[in-house]
Amino acid sequence: MVKVKKKVEDDDELNYSVSSGTLIESAMVTTKGNMYQYDTNLVLFTSMDMSSNNLSGDIPISVTRLAGLRSFNLSKNNLTGRIPNDIGDMKFLESVDLSENQLYGQIPQSFSSLSTLSYLNLSDNNLSGMIPLSAQLQSFDPTSFQGNKLCRLPLFVNCSLDGNIPNHKYEDDESDKDEVDWFYISMAIGFALSFWGVCGSLLFKRSWRHAYFRFLDRSWEMLLAKIPIW
Repeated sequence: MVKVKKKVEDDDELNYSVSSGTLIESAMVTTKGNMYQYDTNLVLFTSMDMSSNNLSGDIPISVTRLAGLRSFNLSKNNLTGRIPNDIGDMKFLESVDLSENQLYGQIPQSFSSLSTLSYLNLSDNNLSGMIPLSAQLQSFDPTSFQGNKLCRLPLFVNCSLDGNIPNHKYEDDESDKDEVDWFYISMAIGFALSFWGVCGSLLFKRSWRHAYFRFLDRSWEMLLAKIPIW
């Protein structure tokens, strides 16, 4: 059952009220100026879609108590903070979309235990570090992780020893510098070989030297013949 509690003026937020037992009995969701109270056995929820609601703040750790959740969508909000480390406790998750928020930190290792996960979108956040290893995570399309500072497959970005992304710009600059250096070196060698190939022939072969000078004399005479005399 859902009740509209009251109008609010503050920014939208996502809050949960957790009972002392194993079941989550109620949740308070403030969105689009209304505060909604969910009075039910939330542990039996199988789908949660709160995308595009301008929600802010952290993702509550208690959301991982929703053990029966199969679809979890908080995309296109203004959520900050880290992804809850215990998200791997939601064993039945098949779809997770946390894209287009401002989440930061590493992807929790517990993601690798979600064997039923068939859709994942963490793109366009501020996540960083290594993508955890699992059959599911490495099988997703690279677009699921784009817009972050992540490394390891399925992204074709190698990780450094400390798990950070190498400075590719510096490496590219060094590579470009080496290419430019070799270009000028090869050009200088080519010029030297060509120069000495011609001059050496004229210097050491008398027949070529005589032929070359006869050619110059003939060219000079032809040029003078074409100049009008006044």
